[in-house]
Amino acid sequence: MARTTPPRPVDIAAVFPELVPLARRAVRLHPRPGRPTIHESSIGGPLLWPADEDWPACSDEHDHWQPPASLDDIRRRRDLLEAAWLRPRPSHENLLTPEQRAYLDKLEAGHPPHSAPNPLLPVAQLYLRDVPGLVGPEGADVLQVLWCPLDHKGGMPTARLIWRDSTDVQKVLTNPPAPLDVDHFGHYVPEPCVLHPEVVTEYPASHELPDELAERLHAWGRAEWAELHPDDEQYAGSAYYQFEHSVAPGWKVGGWGPWSFCDPWPMNCDTCGSEYRPLLTISSGEWDGGSGSWIPLEDRDHTGPVGIRNPSDPPMVQIGRGYNMQIYTCPTSFDHPHLEIMQ
Repeated sequence: MARTTPPRPVDIAAVFPELVPLARRAVRLHPRPGRPTIHESSIGGPLLWPADEDWPACSDEHDHWQPPASLDDIRRRRDLLEAAWLRPRPSHENLLTPEQRAYLDKLEAGHPPHSAPNPLLPVAQLYLRDVPGLVGPEGADVLQVLWCPLDHKGGMPTARLIWRDSTDVQKVLTNPPAPLDVDHFGHYVPEPCVLHPEVVTEYPASHELPDELAERLHAWGRAEWAELHPDDEQYAGSAYYQFEHSVAPGWKVGGWGPWSFCDPWPMNCDTCGSEYRPLLTISSGEWDGGSGSWIPLEDRDHTGPVGIRNPSDPPMVQIGRGYNMQIYTCPTSFDHPHLEIMQ
């Protein structure tokens, strides 16, 4: 099913024509639960990987705030809790039976960290045919993103980008190695999702605008919000512009940075000095209380019970305290190192 973002509450570029040359195309990926194959674009799905190519692993030091877990234990934990939340039960009955509680405690105990290199985990596979505007090196038609599902410097996983020509893959690796360790809570273990890419237009967050324009947008946002919601000042001013009119939430390709708890700073390639451009945003959720207007039309009439697999976050990935991990790349060369930041 296609996903359709509702029109923005206001045509902001008509109100502020200075934004027109700053417009960027973003592709909202709209990951939804599914069973993707190696020949499809996906989040958390299997990769089209050559059988004769080594599977990458991470040898970095890791920050283990809690004992790491196994990939299987994270999936068993999710299955157990999902079934428990979806099971009809009287209001006075416990969520888990004593036996289930004991089993969950065992799953949540974790294990001592391994010292061997940690095999990476698939995060995304994006065929260029499915993502308008996504361009790779000459001959490449698919981007594969893997990461080490443990905290590294900056409190995030560390990612590996692989561009490849799918026609070069003759014999496929059918049983890639699983990570020895994943983070204790499974925040970096994406659930398999199929994608429903949709092109939208974004404008810079107020943090990246000239001061004079940002101040006028703030004043406009305050007046606009006060008229629409006279008893609620929560998203007045610049927040109303950013949440409703500038940067789309959720997993996406391209667009602008979703600046939140920190301000922008110069981000330039260490190799050539070129200004980095956003490639992929890995999100902790496609909508929340402050971004409900971005909920696709097809997802607005959700009915039925909801377990731990929240409709706004099918991949079940969490970055920091519910932020975004954004991967930037150098526009000069695909061979130059990429940049990962939390926003």
